Amino acid sequence: MRTFSLLKGMPVYDRRGEMLGEVCDICIVEEGMVTDLLLQMKGFMGKKMRVPVQSVSSFGEDGIIVDGSGNYSKYQELDDEYTMHHGRSIAKKNTMTPQGEQLGLLDDVYFLEKEGTIVGYELTDGFFSDITEGKRVIRTLVPPNIGKDAIIVSAINQRGGHIHDEMSELSKQGPW
Repeated sequence: MRTFSLLKGMPVYDRRGEMLGEVCDICIVEEGMVTDLLLQMKGFMGKKMRVPVQSVSSFGEDGIIVDGSGNYSKYQELDDEYTMHHGRSIAKKNTMTPQGEQLGLLDDVYFLEKEGTIVGYELTDGFFSDITEGKRVIRTLVPPNIGKDAIIVSAINQRGGHIHDEMSELSKQGPW
């Protein structure tokens, strides 16, 4: 399981060891799936390219290796997808339950590397609240409803909100 914040800025290499660029964002479809990594390509022009999650051979601690199939395409904003920070951004978007309970602002997503399925959301109530109470992590198996003003998620379990909670414990809880 990965989070966007752990991938951001991570170098991406092809199988020959050539660095393609660094992860600058992820592309998310309405079904709650991460479909592509968005790379800031190296070089003077620094174009943004899409690399399908299925093209990733391995997610390492220090870098990402892609299969070298050349499945990459120039980034263009699509009507049916979102990103964390580019195009149709969902970062810092209000997150609510279907019952109308405000959960916080979206800060990060947890997803399964191989499938791209989003299984959790990290939420913030603001800088000072994060320091005093910690960030909250909710997990879900149901795709969110991403609207213009809010994201509606069905929360199975909430974690966090306390300084002693560890985000790493999320991956040890329950089947993902």
